[in-house]
Amino acid sequence: MTKVVRIGNVMIGGGNPVAVQSMTNTDTKDVEKTIEQIENLQKAGCQIVRLSVYDNECVEALKKIKSRVSIPLVADIHFDYKLAIESILAGANKIRINPGNIGAKWKVEEVAKVAMAHGIPIRVGSNEGSMDESYVKKFKNISEALVYSALDEVNILESVGFNDIVVAVKSSDPVETVQANEMISKMTQYPLHIGVTEAGIYEDAVVRSAFALGHLLYEGIGDTIRVSIAGDPVREIGVAYSILQSVKRFEGPEIVACPTCARTEINVEELATAVRKELIGVKGKVKVAVMGCVVNGIGEAKGADVAVFGTKSGGVIYFHGKIFSKVGRDEILPTLKKLVEDHLKGEKDEINKIC
Repeated sequence: MTKVVRIGNVMIGGGNPVAVQSMTNTDTKDVEKTIEQIENLQKAGCQIVRLSVYDNECVEALKKIKSRVSIPLVADIHFDYKLAIESILAGANKIRINPGNIGAKWKVEEVAKVAMAHGIPIRVGSNEGSMDESYVKKFKNISEALVYSALDEVNILESVGFNDIVVAVKSSDPVETVQANEMISKMTQYPLHIGVTEAGIYEDAVVRSAFALGHLLYEGIGDTIRVSIAGDPVREIGVAYSILQSVKRFEGPEIVACPTCARTEINVEELATAVRKELIGVKGKVKVAVMGCVVNGIGEAKGADVAVFGTKSGGVIYFHGKIFSKVGRDEILPTLKKLVEDHLKGEKDEINKIC
């Protein structure tokens, strides 16, 4: 089991739930736009947000942003160790540095000393794009180079007594990402942040991340994750939770939907998306089915705790395998949410009886 590290009010490692994070792509100096994006990420279920701190104006912006948001913030630092130190003083909940571009050993040590004094963790994030060329030449494959690049940086932090560390080894190649994380998981007890870097546009990013992250999580590797998608980062959150749910690492609403056919009497994609949005934040194990028609839907939704089957006027709602009611379209979402809450309350009551 990995070591526990606190990032603001989020605990990772040590058997804690896998934390979902993302990164803003607004200019950090634009405080209002950055806060808006952070709030949208948080509404989608994001638990940790990283933002770029690339100069002193970004540090000043970080102070303002930190004072107005509740989610833990990670300052992403490249090249300038002073920005890492200033970000800690500005209130960042974690610092992310990249082996190979912070510079001399003493600079990393100085960051570690300030972080230690303020109780702020550091993520050592190794990726192919910014790894020192010497590691690529020294090791026979990228996976090994990523691992030893990260571990050497960890050793520098440890040399000054700092061990509040999170480690990440990422490649744009999903197989290399799997290999590197499998390797490093056997070599360190620090919590691992996993993800496929530069994963691409939506479809490519989803497939690459689902393969690599799903594989690792199924093996029990990974304490916090990010699904990197080019474009709006809010989309990353839903994909991350889908991956976690698929490998049984997250207990929240599991929403299934039929692929639709000529019998479909409702816009299934639109409704399923609305159901997902309605149930964001709900905790507990519950399966919700959104089906396009009653003809095939009943059989296909078998095993769902709550289900809706589309009709021309609205939908037929099933609860625990039995018809609950027929409702108009405007009633579908509130009815489903109420039944999900009833189901979870029933599950909790049963657990309490057993205990």
